[in-house]
Amino acid sequence: MLWFIIAALCAYFVKGLCGFANTLVFTSVLGFTSTNIEISPVEIILSYPSNVIMTIKNRKSLNVKIWLPVGIMVLAGSLVGVLILKNTSAQIIRRIFGAVVIFVALQMLFSNRSEKTEKNNKLLTILGILSGVLCGLYGVGALLAAYMNRISDGQEDFKGNLNMIFCLEGAFRIVMYIATGIITLESLKNALILYPVMILALFLGMKSSTVLDEKIVRKIVIVMLIISGVALIFRS
Repeated sequence: MLWFIIAALCAYFVKGLCGFANTLVFTSVLGFTSTNIEISPVEIILSYPSNVIMTIKNRKSLNVKIWLPVGIMVLAGSLVGVLILKNTSAQIIRRIFGAVVIFVALQMLFSNRSEKTEKNNKLLTILGILSGVLCGLYGVGALLAAYMNRISDGQEDFKGNLNMIFCLEGAFRIVMYIATGIITLESLKNALILYPVMILALFLGMKSSTVLDEKIVRKIVIVMLIISGVALIFRS
């Protein structure tokens, strides 16, 4: 349980700071001591309230024209992912998506938000669809975060709409995990024990994000995206 506490502290501080990457941090820390079947059900039960909290905090920035269509893409990605996994190597897909995440992050690093591509650009539409497939396949929101960063006007807009999508996707996964027996009484108990740790770490991260300059937070987001992309490639 000690490693679960350490993982929750690290993961949800990052979550509060930049709005995503908690799954990446949580699974990375616990990957040395636990299996995915032990980690994933605890992580989804633990992360869902954090998504709700961040959505409520940034509710004034919510835009149904943004989160609803992208949320539908993410849910559709779960269905598309089944077809892809039946006919294509999951390792190859993971490497491709990892490379795309790194490319997008580097492009964000060397571009100015005021010079970003128009929201209706076909490239962003394709990126949105791919982000849905990736999130549906692996539960990884890195490409989704990169996409949302490109169409968001600020950190509140980014965090609010992104976490609203995570709420939709998380609800879908919880139902699927319960239906398939992945969520057990043991994983539920472990998640409930970690709730105070998650809330504390999330609060500290959110407070830190209000103190730090938005440009610094954006750079942190970019760094987390690059780490996510590298992790996707090497874990394949």
